[in-house]
Amino acid sequence: MNENDIYSIEGQYDSIVVGTGISGGWAAKELCENGLKTLVLERGRMVKHIEDYPTAFKDPWDFPNGNVPTRDIIERKPKQHRTGYVTKPAIEHFFVDDVKHPYNEKRRFDWIRGYHVGGRSITWGRQSYRLSDIDFEANKKEGIGVDWPVRYNDIEPWYDKVEKFIGISGENLGLKQLPDQKLLKPMNLNCVEEELKSKMAQNFDDGRLLTIGRVAHITEGTKPGMGRAVCQYRDRCARGCPYGAYFSSNSSTLPTAEATGNMTLRPNSIVHEVLYDEITKKAIGVKVIDAETKKKYIYKAKVIFLCASAMATASILLQSKSKRFPNGLGNDSGELGHNIMDHHFHVGAKAKADGFEDKINKGRRANGLYIPRFRNLGGKTDMKEFKRGYGYQGGASRSSISEMVAELKYGPELKEAILKPGEWNVNLLAFGETLPNHDNKMYLDYKRLDDWGLPTITFDAALGENELAMRKDMQNQAVKMLESAGFKDVEGYDIKPKKALGLGIHEMGTARMGKDPKTSVLNKHNQIHDCTNVYVTDGAFMTSSGCQNPSLTYMAFTARAANHAATQLKTNNTP
Repeated sequence: MNENDIYSIEGQYDSIVVGTGISGGWAAKELCENGLKTLVLERGRMVKHIEDYPTAFKDPWDFPNGNVPTRDIIERKPKQHRTGYVTKPAIEHFFVDDVKHPYNEKRRFDWIRGYHVGGRSITWGRQSYRLSDIDFEANKKEGIGVDWPVRYNDIEPWYDKVEKFIGISGENLGLKQLPDQKLLKPMNLNCVEEELKSKMAQNFDDGRLLTIGRVAHITEGTKPGMGRAVCQYRDRCARGCPYGAYFSSNSSTLPTAEATGNMTLRPNSIVHEVLYDEITKKAIGVKVIDAETKKKYIYKAKVIFLCASAMATASILLQSKSKRFPNGLGNDSGELGHNIMDHHFHVGAKAKADGFEDKINKGRRANGLYIPRFRNLGGKTDMKEFKRGYGYQGGASRSSISEMVAELKYGPELKEAILKPGEWNVNLLAFGETLPNHDNKMYLDYKRLDDWGLPTITFDAALGENELAMRKDMQNQAVKMLESAGFKDVEGYDIKPKKALGLGIHEMGTARMGKDPKTSVLNKHNQIHDCTNVYVTDGAFMTSSGCQNPSLTYMAFTARAANHAATQLKTNNTP
């Protein structure tokens, strides 16, 4: 940025929250409920619950191209298109345009983003699992990365708080690697999934279990927010849920924050720098560019929460340079932007299930099965080939045969065919832990600027040998479980492209927590070590990744950090 740029100073707040997704919504809610006048800044457009979900009630035939991405969409979103689904017209408006929002790759990284109020809380997969002490202790026990500065007992009450508020359905299993949760009644497994569950119990003695996924959907009662009601089994969740049945910032945390009268929400506000005061040794505010007018503003506050997503938060901190922090705010350790993690997947097995032709599904369950981690938990589960573990998601389904055979899509056979259910298919898709690695990193390119004159991000990260060894077992065990159930045409697969990270959309680790400022960016309360009124509570803070979906953990840590900040402000007038 040009040092001569003129910024208009707009006002003073108790707290500023950057980002409105999973973490930003929770930060806003907790800070506002604690009485703090809070400015919430979102770089993207406004999205209002219900009224800004334009495709929520559309059927496939309502889309001009049958919900198939057009050539124009693919040309403007080539990297977003790598997922295979976020460029479909039903949801592509919730994901960025790669032409307008470019990034660079030294090694391929699939950075899937949505710039709007609510962020990816509108489109997330909603699977919600706790980390355990096995996860929090693994780095220390194995001498990998750095030790977490917290343990499960520190976070347990915050998991409780979050789960009671958002509503998660599922089944508790009493497993040490997957702690029990505050759950609503579970959704049902279907007949093929029940068969697989039964056969797994008969054929494996290493503790592996099959259960229904723990998913952030209300299955009974109501929850706080804008009239949130029970799940309608429409399975159109990524379009935005008009019923508020699944948790999102738009339907839940942001309305709750707004109801306090303490929140000011400003969309189209690109935060690119945190201002540091050399005298007070505190952050005093943020620099903002209006996304539409490109006018520049400074907003001041006593405490700042960075919840922009792991990569965007790291970018803001790297741009926040001062005499005290010449390499970026909080970057004394040199770890800022490093240790990128994601969950590696696209590996598993699929099969056909015979003998269930008289059974059909009712409704469209917005959930699947879950097989918790069963590797490297001690005894016969320990593996020499790799560290850590993985779990499986997936499920069984039965489609109309007319959808599978092109010749039946037209002609006199169509009427009869659409009334006949198709074959039962079952899929086990593994999600594995990625180890922290300093060489997996992102950094800023000041020669390639975006439309607002800001540096673009370059990614240099890939799967390591541990992950590649794990993937062999992920596939082999999926095959064995399906074969043991007596299913037909069992086929293993591993389609991960060129060791790339990102498609799990669980990016983590760029500003990790730790005990030592020499090897980490944040302390045990998610504060920057030597600038304690700046908190980071999105995926950037993660010290290791576990193999569980991480969003619930972001929410718990955010609630904990926000209450810590509020208490510090009330007690000392400064964190």
